[in-house]
Amino acid sequence: MLKQAVVVAVVASLGLGLGGCVSNQGGDVYTRGEARQPATVQNGTVVALRPVTIEGTKSPVGAAAGSIAGGIAGSAIGGGRGSAISAVIGAVAGGLLGSAAEEGVTRARGVELIIRLGDGSERAYVQELQENERFSVGDRVRILSTGSNSRVQHAN
Repeated sequence: MLKQAVVVAVVASLGLGLGGCVSNQGGDVYTRGEARQPATVQNGTVVALRPVTIEGTKSPVGAAAGSIAGGIAGSAIGGGRGSAISAVIGAVAGGLLGSAAEEGVTRARGVELIIRLGDGSERAYVQELQENERFSVGDRVRILSTGSNSRVQHAN
């Protein structure tokens, strides 16, 4: 009974831990380092766009959490030497599943925007789509750039 409770607790912690890895790459999210920093502003017009998928993160966190959960779950199977073998198999399988779960949970829908700037040049920007955010060809937009990060917003 105690082993089952431990397995449930570890698997629940894995889910919560992976949920904490979710980041947002939309046009209205700033990193702490970008706050209070000057940004270059350019205006332009959307000339083309297409939906894209922004891949999820692939950090060691998902694999490590999965390995721990799988190892603990595997050790609950069998007894003695069989329990140790099950723990190793569970840890390997859990690591693979944890890594895949992290990538899947943090994957996002995005948009690639081709923007014609005021000087006639064109630039491409990719960002996560926010809820209820829609871009269309012909939209007037504003590009805010800080360092190597840029975001596209509708111009008011």
